[in-house]
Amino acid sequence: MRFGTIGAGTIAQAVAHHLVTAGHEVTLSNSRGPDTILDVVTRLGPLARAATAEEAATADMVFLTVPWPRVGDALAGLSSWDGRVLVDTTNSGFAPPAVEDLGVETSSEFVAARAPGARVVKAFNTLYAQYVAADPRHAEGRQLLFYAGDDDRAKADFHAVFDDIGFAPVDAGSLRDGGRLMQVGSVLSALHAVKLD
Repeated sequence: MRFGTIGAGTIAQAVAHHLVTAGHEVTLSNSRGPDTILDVVTRLGPLARAATAEEAATADMVFLTVPWPRVGDALAGLSSWDGRVLVDTTNSGFAPPAVEDLGVETSSEFVAARAPGARVVKAFNTLYAQYVAADPRHAEGRQLLFYAGDDDRAKADFHAVFDDIGFAPVDAGSLRDGGRLMQVGSVLSALHAVKLD
């Protein structure tokens, strides 16, 4: 399976680190062009490469890691998703535009509407970056990783990849119901917990 990121900040780098450590190839991108993230891919190692967002979006599983106000621009102009998995790591929080002003219930429904043909999974947004970056295996157990989505196969693929990496993935439900639980200020937001082994 090929992996890509749209955005190359803290969350993208943390996820990419886990993936390359597990032996996966990752294509990272940002809005400023591949040349601006060469130091990042050098640090990640030979399984990482820099490319345009258009190239990164052709991966089997793509991570959307841009700040919430940039989501629309980041997804604009990308070709048809053709059933590829788009993992939405964004948090709408209190940054404009507010989700309710957009006529949707959750931020991931907004993302899904702007990525036609993508199988959207919401994940990583409930964890502070330090917990995403850290080894998910702890002496007490494994870091819980909540995710939500409307496509069972996409969720199963996501679950398998991150279970193998060492997280303890937990299906929170659909983009609407699970997404509500995972939004900033909701019950799963900023919940750092481990699954006891």
